[in-house]
Amino acid sequence: MQTHSVTTPVGRRPMTLALVKRQLDTAEIKAGKTADKWKVFRDACQARAVLGIQDRALAVLDALLTFYPQNELSEERGLVVFPSNAQLSVRAHGIAGTTLRRHLVALVDAGLIVRKDSPNGKRYAHKGRSGDIEQAFGFSLAPMLARAEELAQMAQQVAAERKHFLLAKEALSICRRDVRKLITAAMEEGASGDWGTVEKHFVGLVAKIPRTPITTDLASILEEMEMLRDEIVNLLEMQMKCEKIDTNDVRFERHIQNSNTDSIHELEPSSRKEQGVKASQENRPQGEPIKAFPLAMVLQACRDIADYAPGGAISSWRDLMSTAIVVRSMLGVSPSAYEDACHVMGPQNAAVAMACILERGGHINNAGGYLRDLTAKAERGEFSLGPMLMALMRAHGAGTRRVS
Repeated sequence: MQTHSVTTPVGRRPMTLALVKRQLDTAEIKAGKTADKWKVFRDACQARAVLGIQDRALAVLDALLTFYPQNELSEERGLVVFPSNAQLSVRAHGIAGTTLRRHLVALVDAGLIVRKDSPNGKRYAHKGRSGDIEQAFGFSLAPMLARAEELAQMAQQVAAERKHFLLAKEALSICRRDVRKLITAAMEEGASGDWGTVEKHFVGLVAKIPRTPITTDLASILEEMEMLRDEIVNLLEMQMKCEKIDTNDVRFERHIQNSNTDSIHELEPSSRKEQGVKASQENRPQGEPIKAFPLAMVLQACRDIADYAPGGAISSWRDLMSTAIVVRSMLGVSPSAYEDACHVMGPQNAAVAMACILERGGHINNAGGYLRDLTAKAERGEFSLGPMLMALMRAHGAGTRRVS
């Protein structure tokens, strides 16, 4: 049902197509429709950022609503209020005249009220003999009644976005605290690793947080901060596992390093049948540990890994294993893939495997998949590090020199 006609503003105020559209949008109100004016007002307050209005404009709207005698907005009881600027100013807590007029314009532009001007621009009403208002000129609250559901939906959306923002802000604060304290603990307790670079990365992430961030800003930085925290935890976890290597494994390593073999092939034959291994050795049980190799031989075959070590040098197996974790992250190998390799091959041999993969990086497209394949073969007793190391040594011109 058509309940309004399009009206134009009096005086110098221009008519625009936007004003026409707003009046047409509120021209049809379902018969009998009502809405609690204060609930609609609260929804408008919560959605003020979407509507593009300031808190002072809402104070003016609050004052306008006080001139509507009922709590329920209803077309049947009329929707036009006609207070003077002086009356509005009093109820809007003494707002200045120029400011009042500016915010009235803002409310019209936001589509919360429309003007219904008299011939001379004054606000007044004609009453019948019974005292009922027959015609009124002033501000119509019809848009608030027509848009009640829309404003409620806006308010819910704003509330949901606000909650999402607060959750992201809390998560970032906790993650930022975790990273800061983990780096401090690692540096103060002398954990292996290039913690200066890690801290520099952390400071860079913190510097990216805007002074007035939005949800998308926080989500992006939170994702990077969580990745950094995971890398730190994985690095510390692998170091702790390395420190728990059984003493017998350490003695076995020293025995291998001090042995003076006649041929490098005795350390790890590339083919059991080609080297004449006894039949009892050909059927090595699945899961049997892969033989260790002298650290000097590994570093001679895998030269690139030293570039990722603190200070650019590796002097112990512990240095190699710590550096392998850094290389693992750099090559995109997942923590679970490397952890499986450590479980099957042993932490030292897993580090050697990472060093070999780094050395052959130009020939391997998926380092993580390649390591998982080596781990699976090692679990079946089909993998040996010897051929890989020998091939790399030959590529460096090292040949098959004896290593003691």
